[in-house]
Amino acid sequence: MQYLYYLANASLTLRVVEYFSRNDFSLEFITVINQFHGWIINVKIKSFVSEQKDKDIKAFLSEVGIIYSPPEFISNVLGSLEAGESAIKVMQRYQVAVVSHGRPQPNEIEIFRQSYIRGLGYCPQHLA
Repeated sequence: MQYLYYLANASLTLRVVEYFSRNDFSLEFITVINQFHGWIINVKIKSFVSEQKDKDIKAFLSEVGIIYSPPEFISNVLGSLEAGESAIKVMQRYQVAVVSHGRPQPNEIEIFRQSYIRGLGYCPQHLA
C-alpha cells in the first residue's frame, strides 16, 4: 500500500510521521520532501492492510493534507529513492530537498526546519 500526500506545513508533516511511527504498521519507508510552498510525504507499507485500516489511514491523511499527483520530476525523485539511490545523489540530480527517507524520523524534519529558519532569519508559513 502506498500513500502520497501534499501537506501545507512542517507541523502537519510531523504529525503524519509521528502517526505512522506510533501505530503498528509494517512500513517499508516514509519519504519527506520539502518544497517552497509545502511538503510531500510518501508512505509505503510492506504488507497488505485491511480495508478498514486503509480507510482509517486515508481519512487521517485527508484531514491533514490532500492526495498528491506528482509532476514527472517528483515521480523520478520518488522512483530513484525507492530504487535505493542515496538521498544526497537524488537531491543533487533533481535539485529537491529530501528531508527524510526510510524509517520515520521526526527529528530530521525538526532539524531541517530549524536550520532553514535560522538561515532565513524568519519562519515562512510552510515551516510553521
